[in-house]
Amino acid sequence: MNRNIKLILQLSIIITVLFLSLLDVSKANPNIQNSIVKIYTTQTNPDYDNPWNTYRPESVSGTGCVISDNRILTNAHVVSNQTFIQVQSHGRPKRYNARVVAVSHETDLALITVDDLSFFQNLRALEIGELPEMQQEVIVYGFPIGGDTLSTTSGVISRIELQTYVHSGFKFLAAQIDAAVNPGNSGGPVMIGDQIVGVAMQSLSDSENIGYIVPTPVIKHFLDDLEDGHLDGFPEDGTFVQNMENPGLRSKYGLGDEQTGILVNAVFPGSPATGKIFPEDVILSIDGHKIAGDGTIANGPTGRIDLNHLIQMHQIGENQKMEILRDGEIKQVEFNLTKAVGYFNLVDRDQYDKPPTYFIYGGLVFMPLTTNYLKTWGKDWKEDVPSYLLAKLYDYPSSEGEEVVILTNVFPASVNVGYHEYSEIIITAVNGNDIQNLKDLIKEIEKGRGQPFITFTDRDGNKIVLDRNQAEKELEGILEAYKIPSDRSLPSD
Repeated sequence: MNRNIKLILQLSIIITVLFLSLLDVSKANPNIQNSIVKIYTTQTNPDYDNPWNTYRPESVSGTGCVISDNRILTNAHVVSNQTFIQVQSHGRPKRYNARVVAVSHETDLALITVDDLSFFQNLRALEIGELPEMQQEVIVYGFPIGGDTLSTTSGVISRIELQTYVHSGFKFLAAQIDAAVNPGNSGGPVMIGDQIVGVAMQSLSDSENIGYIVPTPVIKHFLDDLEDGHLDGFPEDGTFVQNMENPGLRSKYGLGDEQTGILVNAVFPGSPATGKIFPEDVILSIDGHKIAGDGTIANGPTGRIDLNHLIQMHQIGENQKMEILRDGEIKQVEFNLTKAVGYFNLVDRDQYDKPPTYFIYGGLVFMPLTTNYLKTWGKDWKEDVPSYLLAKLYDYPSSEGEEVVILTNVFPASVNVGYHEYSEIIITAVNGNDIQNLKDLIKEIEKGRGQPFITFTDRDGNKIVLDRNQAEKELEGILEAYKIPSDRSLPSD
């Protein structure tokens, strides 16, 4: 992760309000302050330009709070790509070594613990409350930069809706608050009375005092998911839908005056909805919740909310019920949610806690296309990345396991003369055989032993041809010359 990504993850750099002027100690609860923890993390981030390397270790800090079973709740981005963690409770001088228990990078939540149980002596485990109501006042606890002591800021809940979590790029339920969320606040508890109603997560760039918190429904889903000792994640059903607010569209698909719903345009092959939901079905309700033509459902005092929240609040392995309109007839369908958020992305969203995947052959460097790689273009990567690569970010795979394989760059050597300037090329076939992912590329190369040449074909049909014998003879010399420890990344778990 480069410095620009780190700035994005912290998200609070732009806020210049002096947090000391916003302290409201009188509203803070002294009974919970000792349960607030400062987290010190050493992060060693991978270098996606040179995927066999990492950047220099960097020190970051964040906030957490003690909850049940000697666990500390915080943000995933506070402990992502960590190589060393220490924690220090409020009012105590000693730091304790800590370790990660579980991480949900999708929802920017993490649990850490301290094996030395003396750390938890006299520390109260805070309770998780309910989803706060609009305009309720909250207190944000944390250790923002600029000092070492515990800070509190107060504000109100101003909005509850699905928002993009910057750490992952996925949309989940979030609550907007007008309390200051500064660097170092990340992971701190947001409290009403003595109960946690959220975890401070991010702030809105170019705005003052607009922060976002991970609310309790998402936190509780994360904790409930872990009860069996395994983190499965948040589900997706695999349907691709559109709103039905236009009268002509509603009439075409037979919606009555009192009926509302959304139109299914496609169902991803192999998804939970396969064989249950079909293109041109109209989804009228999910789990008994009526769906409006704009794709929202009623959500009590918070107003309306995107229907995806209903799906996400299921645990993977649970059933989802839908009422649909098909060819003028109302039907009830039910299916098991088996796929996690991110399964239907052609390009992986930000990856953490694991090294990049790569393969080198004849000095040519191949990698799967990921958001991490796209972000090597810098802060304005969406403007600077080649358009044909950026477009893949919004595509869906046509089959399970499909990914975009790119030739990222070439290490000049005799075997690859004429290709030295090649980079950012999408590879679609090896030796005339289509490939679905990097594993296929490696398999085709190895399968072609005995053939004199290896031919890579790009998305435009252009050919890169290497002499096999020469490529294999020069491999060791290329790796040694460019200080590369291996021709491929280690297999991931």
